[in-house]
Amino acid sequence: MDIDLADLDFWRRPLKERHEAFARLRQADLPVFFPEKKVPLLRSGTGFYALVRHADVVEASRNAKVFSSEPAVTNPEPPGWVKHVFGESMVNMDDPRHARLRRIVSRAFSPKMLQGLQADIEKACARIVDDVIAKGPGDFVSQVAARLPIHVICDMMGIPESMRAKVHEHVDASTAYSGVRPSLLQSARLAGKNVVALLALQRMVIQLGHERVAEPGKDLVSALVTANPDGEKLTDKELGSFFALLLVAGNETARNTMAHGIKLLTDHPAQRELLMSDFDGHINGAVEEMVRHVSPIIQFRRTVTEDYSLRGLELKKGDRVVLFYGSANRDEEVFPDADAFDITRDTKPHVGFGGPGPHFCLGANLARQEMRTMFRELLTRLPEIRSVGEPELLVSNFDNSVRSQSFTF
Repeated sequence: MDIDLADLDFWRRPLKERHEAFARLRQADLPVFFPEKKVPLLRSGTGFYALVRHADVVEASRNAKVFSSEPAVTNPEPPGWVKHVFGESMVNMDDPRHARLRRIVSRAFSPKMLQGLQADIEKACARIVDDVIAKGPGDFVSQVAARLPIHVICDMMGIPESMRAKVHEHVDASTAYSGVRPSLLQSARLAGKNVVALLALQRMVIQLGHERVAEPGKDLVSALVTANPDGEKLTDKELGSFFALLLVAGNETARNTMAHGIKLLTDHPAQRELLMSDFDGHINGAVEEMVRHVSPIIQFRRTVTEDYSLRGLELKKGDRVVLFYGSANRDEEVFPDADAFDITRDTKPHVGFGGPGPHFCLGANLARQEMRTMFRELLTRLPEIRSVGEPELLVSNFDNSVRSQSFTF
């Protein structure tokens, strides 16, 4: 095959070509192995098996005992010193450590908490559209998609307004470091910016945590640094790691889907018209179909903890597999006419928020809530809003991110 998922050149290809390549990989009898080249500043693995079928991704996701998130889920795998500097992210843990952290932070995503956020999300969306109308059309990412998720997260955490511009800056520096690297020089440059950004974010929230211990408020930081009913709370390093995860993962899912979503609605006028004809009746399906179609996070890696047979593939302890969510979400056996954008599709089995199991996206319902509210505000007040031209995509094997997307209204 002329496909190499471990090579940066593959991820430079247009989305259509990548989708066609994954369709060919899904036809293979067994998951294909891809050797990895040595990547500067990162650990070098021997390679990975690409799990591209929906059934394989679901099986690996559910069986976290065999398909471990430790030592890391990103691909390539970061060096060991990272966790000593920044602490360990929840996504890189297995139970019981993962279960403990998830139990503590899950209070942020309870139905009661999300219901309480709705009025704030509506106000934020209204302000964003006010600014778009005042400034005029330009870049949908910077003017719309990138603003809402970070605003909501900062409000949840109780981050002061004066610090939010820096938060945006640090998040952009962090996401630029996702995926494969083209050269030693660029790796070093991006790694340096990433380290500085993550350390700044952690220092920011840890200092805020110390203030909230002394004077608790009604924000999430106060809740996380005070004990829950089981007597559990986050340490400084755990709080810093969670904030970084929330800003990157929580931001990118909604941001990427909205940025791709405006183009999907533009390129499929019949689906847009159907949504507008009965917004309340179709918006939930439209959001799920956008997430399926976009797959905002491209993949996560798992390490096999014991010998295991996966659809006839005999995996050995220590083998690596990579779960390609975008490919699973276009598996023809689960989604007929999978490349089509259809807001009436039954998208319940999609893995756009990760596969089922202990690592399913904790903030999925918050992301859905943000997208429903933002598209309601946009399509109600700017019914002629359209994307213009093709998006500029981040070259990454991890983050299906739109760097910019022109639009008009």
